[in-house]
Amino acid sequence: MSMSTTLTLEPLFGFNTRRGIPISIIHRSSKPKTLLFPPPSSLSSSTIIKSSSWSWSVSHRLHAPKFEAFAANTDTLEPLQSSDVLFSKIFPINRTELLEGQIFVRLDQGKDLRNWELTVGCNLPGKWVLHWGVSRLDDVGSEWDQPPRDMIPPGSVPIKDYAIETPLKKSTSSSEGDNFHEVKIDLTSNSEISAINFVLKDEETGAWFQHKGRDFKVPLVSYLKEDANIIGPKKGFSFWPGALGQISNILLKSEAVHSNDQDNGKQSSEPRKGNSQLEGFYVELPITKEVTVGNSISVSVKKCAETANNLLYLETDIPGEVLLHWGVCKDDLRRWEVPPAPHPAETVAFKNRALRTKLQSRDSGKGNSVEIPVGEEFSGFLFVVKLDDNTWLNDKGNDFHIPLSSSSNSLTSKKKDQSEAVQREVTRVESQEEPTSTFTDGIISEIRHLVTDISSEKTRKTKSKEAQESILQEIERLAAEAYSIFRTNVPTFSEETIAEPEAVASVESETLVSPEAPKISSGTGTGYEILCQGFNWESHKSGRWYMELKEKAAELSSFGFTVVWLPPPTESVSPEGYMPKDLYNLNSRYGNIDELKDVVKSFHRAGIKVLGDVVLNHRCAHFKNQNGIWNIFGGRLNWDDRAIVADDPHFQGRGNKSSGDNFHAAPNIDHSQEFVRKDIKEWLLWLRKEIGYDGWRLDFVRGFWGGYVKDYLEASEPYFAVGEYWDSLSYTYGEMDHNQDAHRQRIIDWINATNGTAGAFDVTTKGILHSALDKCEYWRLSDQKGKPPGVLGWWPSRAVTFIENHDTGSTQGHWRFPSGKEMQGYAYILTHPGTPSVFFDHIFSHYKTEISILLSVRQRNKLHCRSIVKICKAERDVYAAIIDDKVAMKIGPGHFEPPSGSQKWSSALEGRDYKIWEAS
Repeated sequence: MSMSTTLTLEPLFGFNTRRGIPISIIHRSSKPKTLLFPPPSSLSSSTIIKSSSWSWSVSHRLHAPKFEAFAANTDTLEPLQSSDVLFSKIFPINRTELLEGQIFVRLDQGKDLRNWELTVGCNLPGKWVLHWGVSRLDDVGSEWDQPPRDMIPPGSVPIKDYAIETPLKKSTSSSEGDNFHEVKIDLTSNSEISAINFVLKDEETGAWFQHKGRDFKVPLVSYLKEDANIIGPKKGFSFWPGALGQISNILLKSEAVHSNDQDNGKQSSEPRKGNSQLEGFYVELPITKEVTVGNSISVSVKKCAETANNLLYLETDIPGEVLLHWGVCKDDLRRWEVPPAPHPAETVAFKNRALRTKLQSRDSGKGNSVEIPVGEEFSGFLFVVKLDDNTWLNDKGNDFHIPLSSSSNSLTSKKKDQSEAVQREVTRVESQEEPTSTFTDGIISEIRHLVTDISSEKTRKTKSKEAQESILQEIERLAAEAYSIFRTNVPTFSEETIAEPEAVASVESETLVSPEAPKISSGTGTGYEILCQGFNWESHKSGRWYMELKEKAAELSSFGFTVVWLPPPTESVSPEGYMPKDLYNLNSRYGNIDELKDVVKSFHRAGIKVLGDVVLNHRCAHFKNQNGIWNIFGGRLNWDDRAIVADDPHFQGRGNKSSGDNFHAAPNIDHSQEFVRKDIKEWLLWLRKEIGYDGWRLDFVRGFWGGYVKDYLEASEPYFAVGEYWDSLSYTYGEMDHNQDAHRQRIIDWINATNGTAGAFDVTTKGILHSALDKCEYWRLSDQKGKPPGVLGWWPSRAVTFIENHDTGSTQGHWRFPSGKEMQGYAYILTHPGTPSVFFDHIFSHYKTEISILLSVRQRNKLHCRSIVKICKAERDVYAAIIDDKVAMKIGPGHFEPPSGSQKWSSALEGRDYKIWEAS
């Protein structure tokens, strides 16, 4: 039988179970936009890339090429190298194109018609490696094992104890030519192997190719439970479900195979005896591969001898039609203006705010160029480059800026002016210190009064919860006001405004603790933190995740992430790390202790703080007691059953009753025991000193009292800490309740028990976003008092917002965010107060460009964990809000425009059912 359909298999960039490292920094988006001037419509285009014997079609609508520009500090480069050149700079561009090909999977009988042969091939160019393992007949779960030695092809390399890597070699028999690579695996009959599991890796790019986001699985027994990632003959189906569509499955069944199957079927009715029910098959799975292309944009400026105006010459070797979206500015604020004529040929106005010029093909036929006259009254030339409606180029998230002669004083004079400006700024702040201090002292005094009032026993007995809530909100408002005053009166320095790096350290150390961050609290960090979850559920399977993640440190820093959350580091019964055993053994499936130290140092060099994922609620035992119960611990912390709570029914603990909910898969630790708390504090301090962790992500904190967490955090003094308090939201007859106050109150209560020393993941907000977006019920995003309905509406500084993590998304998918609406979720959490957390899988996906622009908007407008939200609309099909009077946003298909008046708004980003504006 034959079924012809199409499956798109996406390469998984970043790091998952067997993910690798892209060789270029890429941005991907279904609708990429410039920061200031989004394109008005969407076009589709298709590029055909041909090889000697086959062709690939690359659709730019579905797979837009991605770009990022890197500025080079070169002041005397081509073109126009002459004495009258005032400025010259080359911007290298790493551009990626998508090639399409196929993965081929074939199962045939061997030459002797007794054994079988599995062939895996690929017709895309690359250095391909098959990363594979086997499942055995009696295996439970999805773990891999290494195959028997007689199955392993020559040249293979073992990966720890659970996988093999075998390079694909050029095929001598294929009509695909030099690009076709394949590997053959011999399968012996009567084997105890139930399935072959594999992923394909391209060592040139570091990309891993999976099937529907999971491992390929080739069943070798007929009774294997059907799953979406199984490759092979399928019975009784027409289409595979899922967003990736359908799959082509061409079965090759020779008469010999038929007769062999029938004979084997007569000999045994026991399906677990080897692979007697095998059928040959042949499957083609389309894949795409990103290929890096290096280009550049060169800009030179000189004076026109006749008019005294500036002449700007721009050229690029990027092929095809290139549009220059440009304007000029008169000051360092870089406000776009449209210059007066003359303008180059084929120039049109864009919304009276910018000009668009089509670059002309160069005489050589390679690349494009343009020459633009600019009046001497302008200090700068601003531009972005448009390749098509889905592809825009900018300078690391900002507009390209070219200084013109009116602002191009000598370098010495410029450094002198900057140095004087710093001195003037510092002097001004010092002169204002007393009145500012006097004013904030009054606010702090009022906060102390309110805290004393709400903390008193009399207040707790006499005031209603609503009244106490009102006091807490007033405290938060006053704290935000004092914080805002502090921020307004502290100068912000950057390396661009100070002549020498040494001056930065000198000025900061003498005048302020940190220009961007006042007093740091473990519950908030600086208040401006942006968290990246640096792994997913499959990351452990590569066996070298730390080293793979290390290569991402600089890129994550360039996006603006300030904190990265690493996976659990300890030896663990489960490979993901959440069933810890010996807490001092830091050799895990993610890498060894030295690799862990190395990746932490790499993030520190990139300016990113590192959180360790610590599991304090439960611990797996090393030995059984006399009753055969696993409750005796080994290693450095060799606790006995007194360390286990007494009311855990599975592990016969002799400690006190639990202070929280029990986790039934492992012994729950009794934190009321003094020796337990002492050992845990010593362990956390050891992790801080030995590894260099800056803070903690605390797993399953619902299992023990938040007061113990306070004790641990005060001892280990983390930079930032966040707890996972996971609880079910409120539902009535299957429908989520509008009022989720009880749910968020439980999270607030836990944070309060820690005395605010830790934040908590805002599970309430995630759940409400699910219903709002999935059912088009955006009215849910405002509570009864017109505030955000999650934890960020009550205690925003301690709310860590997220839309997906390793449990909810990844291959676990316990509570996956509504498909296709992830960017609406990020448009919400990256513009609102709280500390946003972005999932690794989303950063290195087709959402990459949109997420990076949202991160830039948050940083540029200095949104923080205490930002003020004004909800403008919360209706059936649209939610809209203005944050800190700097950023306006809307999600949902409904209409919203920020109010016009004294405040002018410009579009920063627009995507599918969301839009972001910035105050001009």
